Amino acid sequence: MSLSPLRLRAAVAAAAVAGLGCATLTALPAAAAGEQVKVQYRQSATGSDQAEPWFKVVNTGSSSVPLSQVKIRYYFKADAGASYRFACSWAVKGCAHITGTFGTLTRSTADADRYLEIGFTAGAGSLAAGADTGDMQLRFHRSDWQAINQHDDYSFAASQTAYGDWSKVTATVGGATVWGTAPAGNDPDPDPTDPTDPPGDGATLFDDFTYTSHTDPALNAHGWHVRSNSGGPGVPGAAWVPENVTFAREGANSIMNLETSTAGTAASTEQTEVLTRAMKFKNGTYAARVRFSDAPRSGPDGDRLVQTFFTINDLTAPMADDYAEYDFEYLPNGGWGEPANILYTTSWETYRPDPWEAVNQHSEARTSYAGWHDLVVTIDNSAITYYVDGTLFGRHDARYLPERPMSINVNQWLIDLAGQTSTSPRSYDQKVDYVLHVKDRVLTPAQVSARVAAFRSAGTAFQDTVPGTG
Repeated sequence: MSLSPLRLRAAVAAAAVAGLGCATLTALPAAAAGEQVKVQYRQSATGSDQAEPWFKVVNTGSSSVPLSQVKIRYYFKADAGASYRFACSWAVKGCAHITGTFGTLTRSTADADRYLEIGFTAGAGSLAAGADTGDMQLRFHRSDWQAINQHDDYSFAASQTAYGDWSKVTATVGGATVWGTAPAGNDPDPDPTDPTDPPGDGATLFDDFTYTSHTDPALNAHGWHVRSNSGGPGVPGAAWVPENVTFAREGANSIMNLETSTAGTAASTEQTEVLTRAMKFKNGTYAARVRFSDAPRSGPDGDRLVQTFFTINDLTAPMADDYAEYDFEYLPNGGWGEPANILYTTSWETYRPDPWEAVNQHSEARTSYAGWHDLVVTIDNSAITYYVDGTLFGRHDARYLPERPMSINVNQWLIDLAGQTSTSPRSYDQKVDYVLHVKDRVLTPAQVSARVAAFRSAGTAFQDTVPGTG
């Protein structure tokens, strides 16, 4: 197994902290500096059996905006018991690059209880400062094609027959509201509550980890490798122990558990890692539900532990420009110069191990993440975007996009033995509920949840339709 930055950081801890400082994004859901848009609206139908809200998105900021990060919401009052369908009649950007999703408001008002959310695929590209999308001629109707009344809809204006700025629709960039006013008490959430129009299926890897043990033949047949070979990352001389990867039922779901343990010496330290044998994953959506642990099951706390979910390929030469790695890394007891718990997301362009040099971009949050968390990272042709529990955590720019396919990995290991010097045995658990990858599709966290729920409802514990090359 080739070494990577993640596997080398134990040996170059101080240097790695410096390397992580190349670029930093806030961990709060906020648009990047200079990213601002407004929405222009006109109506093209005042009655009959469908609504026709037409839009233009205008970049009013000082930097280019990836349209895949932009969402527009149009608010309306639904008919009792009605369901709705979205359609795109014509768009300068192409209807294939525009999505429509219906959601339900948290607080109903006299003129709104639903919304239509408009989004863009990666194929829509970016919007330069001062530019607009051109026409988006959109429409929606009741599923039964019964007549609709738009005149009691919050975002509708019968008099708006030519494009003009319209503050009764909202726009977000990367989850942050940058335009418009929602109906009272209904600021836009990061994701729709009713994802009725997700992107196309896409080639998919899904695994619910329904196995009996690390020796279950199905685990190998499904493309997973449980690591046993020596080497980094972590404590020099520590072992990677397949027997410490176990499977069990928790409630309705099957769970994979990675146990990492130590008694304060290298010889007693056992670490765990599970990864795909194939490097065939590149652009698209990656997701996992992971349970991080702040404390050991028993024994003294304080070890400098790293709990992860990441994708990676091999470094073919120092500073090779085709290297790629995208990490969620949780340090429950600090490390790499951090005194306490911290969660990193890091996108790697390349690195050199000796002397240490790193080119990457990262986001972080200094707080406890003990417990279950939904981790999502999307990679398209314009950005790498990380979400934790449905909330934007960080967005990294196109400089760090992958050029070659990668593997999918989870591991748990100790940076060193300096955080806790006791020789009393202790062990830490990192649990994984599922892993999902959808090739060449950018899914919202809500759409990830819907996709996983659909697999489970159908009784599908494993599927891999991703072709053998990225």
